Amino acid sequence: MFPELKNKIVLVIGSSQGIGKAVVETFFNNLSVVIAADIAYDCDKLQTIDKRYFQIHLDISRETEVSELCQQLIENKMVPDILVDVAGISTMDFLVNSKTSDFEKTFQVNTRGTYFAMKYFTKAMIDHNKKGRIIVIASQAGKNGYRGMSAYVASKHAVLGLIKTAAIETAPNQILINAVCPGIIETEMKQRERVEGGALRGMSAEAVRQEDISQVPLKRTGTPQDVANVVLFLASPLSSYMTGQAINVTGGMTMH
Repeated sequence: MFPELKNKIVLVIGSSQGIGKAVVETFFNNLSVVIAADIAYDCDKLQTIDKRYFQIHLDISRETEVSELCQQLIENKMVPDILVDVAGISTMDFLVNSKTSDFEKTFQVNTRGTYFAMKYFTKAMIDHNKKGRIIVIASQAGKNGYRGMSAYVASKHAVLGLIKTAAIETAPNQILINAVCPGIIETEMKQRERVEGGALRGMSAEAVRQEDISQVPLKRTGTPQDVANVVLFLASPLSSYMTGQAINVTGGMTMH
């Protein structure tokens, strides 16, 4: 528990399942005020679920929706102290067979969406004199290449470039911007990737899962909570001298 996070306003984009859901629960348990934004929610206005928990619909790939959410939070005096961008999608196909539309859609969510969120909420933090934290869930795919995932890999490499640049630009305002790079995490998206990626390679999803485990020095895949714990660290006072970093949470699979 970090008492310093009590009543801090935390916006989590991409919060309805997987890593995002674990991040929401982790901050809520640390007594923060949590705003959960996700394309799965159907409320266009901030909906109160609990006195410290709110939900709102957001398609991060639409700039107008991101800017309107930012304005709504400003009007409600709820400019985030901490922004956690978890939203992301993936497609599975070999490069030579891939669809340009899939490539564009992946970048629209993973890269442009992150750009929109950072652009609007960083400005809000600056305008309201918040020494905030921005934490983006990237991926070890932002540091390595993986077969069948050219669009996803490219989009996450681009996200890390955004992080590094934004961290330099916001350092004078004491806004710390970092990325978390998960490895193989047991989420709904990972399960789908195993099915689709296995089909490309003539393997069952279970065979892909066993292959995944074999590549991790710790000999297990990760949980959403493993990632949420590092997000919590980056939001806490313990990371006060860190910005522009991309922290691996991979069980040793990626070490750079």
